[in-house]
Amino acid sequence: MIPWVLLDSAQVPGNGGELRLYQRDTEMSISIVGRGELMNSRVHGSEDALAEQACARLIGCAAPRLLIGGLGMGFTVASALRHAGEKAQIVVAELVPAVVKWNRGVLGEHAGHPLQDPRVTVRELDVARILKAEQSAYDAILLDVDNGPEGLTRKENDWLYSENGLNAAYAALRPQGVLAVWSAGPDPQFTQRLRKVGFEVEELRVRARGKKGSRHLIWFARRVV
Repeated sequence: MIPWVLLDSAQVPGNGGELRLYQRDTEMSISIVGRGELMNSRVHGSEDALAEQACARLIGCAAPRLLIGGLGMGFTVASALRHAGEKAQIVVAELVPAVVKWNRGVLGEHAGHPLQDPRVTVRELDVARILKAEQSAYDAILLDVDNGPEGLTRKENDWLYSENGLNAAYAALRPQGVLAVWSAGPDPQFTQRLRKVGFEVEELRVRARGKKGSRHLIWFARRVV
C-alpha cells in the first residue's frame, strides 16, 4: 500500500480546526484533524452535479453571473465553466487562503486548472460577507460549504443555512435565480426554511462517484420574483 504523504496544512478561521492536504501517488485528499476526510480527488461526482444541474436550471441567461461558496478541490468551478457558457462570470469565495494556493498549485491539474480561466474571479473571504453586501447580483449561487446544513468545521457556517442567511441569498439572486446547496445528507427542516423564505424547492440525490459511492443531496431553490 502506497502511504499518504502530508503536503501542507492550514488553520480554518473561527476555530474551525486544521486542514491537511495529503497525496498518495496521483490521489489527493483534504482532511480536517480529528474529523476525517472532507474531500478526495477521485470522488467528486456530486460536486460536478452541483454546477451542472444549477446551470441547467438557469432561464434565459446568455451571460450568467455565478457565485460559488467554497472552492474545495476546484471541481465545482470546473463544472460551472463547462456548463455556464463562454460569457459567464464566476465569482468564487474561499475562506482559507491556503486552499486557493493549493488549487493554483499541486491540486490544479486534477480539476483542469479552473482558476486559470479568465471567467473566474477568486475572493478570499467568507461567502456570507458577499451575500450580506450584494443584492440582485447573481443568476445562481452555489454553496458547497462545510458539510451542508449540518456543519462540521465552523459554527459560523450555521448562518448560511439559517432563515437570515437564506433571506440574504434570496436577496442576492436576480429574479428566477437559483440557489444550489450541497449536503452530505437530507435535512427536512432546511427544506422547510427554504420554502418559508419564498423559494420553490427541488431536491436531487446524486452519487459521490459515478454510479457508486454514497448519495449526497443537492437542493435547487428558485427565486420566483
